[in-house]
Amino acid sequence: TAEEVAKQPMFKEMPEFIRRYYESDRPIELRPVELGRYFGQKIDDGRIHVWIKTAATLPDDPALHMCALAYASDFSLLDAIMARYGRTLFDKRMMPASLDHAMWFHRPFRADEWLLYAQDSPSARGGRGLTRGSIFKPDGTLVASVAQEGSVRERKS
Repeated sequence: TAEEVAKQPMFKEMPEFIRRYYESDRPIELRPVELGRYFGQKIDDGRIHVWIKTAATLPDDPALHMCALAYASDFSLLDAIMARYGRTLFDKRMMPASLDHAMWFHRPFRADEWLLYAQDSPSARGGRGLTRGSIFKPDGTLVASVAQEGSVRERKS
């Protein structure tokens, strides 16, 4: 679970600016699972996982939960492309930008409860990459799917 990830020794050893990013006061809470990425580990297929939820409890209106999840779904998706190269969205040498983003909702869920965002990147080439995401309840129920193409370029010195 997300709480277990935050208790891992490696989470505490992450560079302080990265740990602050994940612990900061923001509308969406994020807890990355594959922490080795922040120490340069490459993940060839970009397969990463992030626990997500809203920081605040939301009213029972399903439309609000869909809007909140749509907003949250864009926070980390390009990180799957970066993982292929052993880099992260925190790498100042890179300029990642979303080019398009599509989302499908499959089943009811609450965005204010932890959801597992499983992501991968089946293709990355020439400064562009495709990412896909599946969002699950903790019991494994698929609630939403996401696809995004991004530009991921190195900054010119």
